[in-house]
Amino acid sequence: MLVLPLLKITIFELVQAPSERIFADKWNPCRSNSWAKHHSSNSKNFPSVAMRASHSSMTSSSGSYEKSKSVWIWTENKEVLTASVERGWNTFVFSSRHRQLAHEWSSIALISPLYAEEGEIFDSESKRVATIFEVSNPQELQQLQPAIGHAENVVIDLLDWQVIPAENIVAAFQGHQTKVFAISKNHSEAQVFLEALEHGLGGVILKVEDAEDVLQLKDYFDRRNEVNNLLSLTKATVIRVQVAGMGDRVCVDLCSLMRPGEGLLVGSFARGLFLVHSECLESNYIASRPFRVNAGPVHTYVAIPGGKTCYLSELKSGKEVIVVDQKGQQRTAIVGRVKIETRPLILVEAKRDSDDQPLYSILLQNAETVALVCPHQGNGLQKTAIPVTSLKVGDEVMLRLQGGARHTGIEIEEFIVEN
Repeated sequence: MLVLPLLKITIFELVQAPSERIFADKWNPCRSNSWAKHHSSNSKNFPSVAMRASHSSMTSSSGSYEKSKSVWIWTENKEVLTASVERGWNTFVFSSRHRQLAHEWSSIALISPLYAEEGEIFDSESKRVATIFEVSNPQELQQLQPAIGHAENVVIDLLDWQVIPAENIVAAFQGHQTKVFAISKNHSEAQVFLEALEHGLGGVILKVEDAEDVLQLKDYFDRRNEVNNLLSLTKATVIRVQVAGMGDRVCVDLCSLMRPGEGLLVGSFARGLFLVHSECLESNYIASRPFRVNAGPVHTYVAIPGGKTCYLSELKSGKEVIVVDQKGQQRTAIVGRVKIETRPLILVEAKRDSDDQPLYSILLQNAETVALVCPHQGNGLQKTAIPVTSLKVGDEVMLRLQGGARHTGIEIEEFIVEN
């Protein structure tokens, strides 16, 4: 049996893996129309499962995003071919009338060609790899059922709604071996399918003629891969705390809730970003706001995905930032709102014990709800964060060290002095 070198993409790591097992035997009565015409006489013998998930199959696990995702490319554009192969995606779908194009591309790049014909997808030896289902209404979606004991790939072509049908399909196929793909007409659709109900579909077929969609989808995977990498944080000792006057400070309200110990990495200098705690802690005078970080004045750098920074003044609804905890665990979050208001500020300067280089500095609103995260001590007795109003010389805070020279938020190698 031929083994297709399909590329598997783990949410956290890109790995090359062998193809899913190819089944050429019976599937279920919900075939595409072309298949049904040839096999309708046998369909009544196929066992199937109603389109609903048991409680156990819907239970989320901590490793749900570690499941591998497959990406196939469907295109006639050579630039899309080049961009895909360069990024490790080498499984390509061609219509049956474009076998000559597949042959030409196979001579210039190491690819695994698949062929779509009459609602099914075949490999180069004419073995069925997947069945395509067009879904344009709730009745067709309801008929789509996973079969017991079969592991064939299923490709869904959603002609109308996308988000709700994708979620229904994820729920129905959880706990089954069948891998479900969705045909995506751009990178944004692909992201919707990969994130439906947190688990997402098993893969996507990116059907595009613009290489930019390939680049954007690869960038999406790169951002998700970062989540599995611990950021290196270091201790720094506060050497100065001083009231600084008035300034325009930025509150960053996220579309996600933060837990104790989590916050955003911000700082006056890109070489050292402080971990500023969220407003998730309870207080006597104001209700907690676990979605908010009071992050500092408009000039301040903030860490965003891709190892980049931007100014707080550049944040707006829909942009992504990195949420980090005391241990350096990180995740991405979407900005829902940015509030800029004039408030009194306080200057905090810190220094590493073994560091003879310039200081690390941050300005923050002078308020009890604004706090810097403390080092993690491995027990539940220590403070999670210290309010800037209680901060004193000698206190330890968490710092992220990185290159100080930046161009449009990207770290570069050049001489720079920041004071």
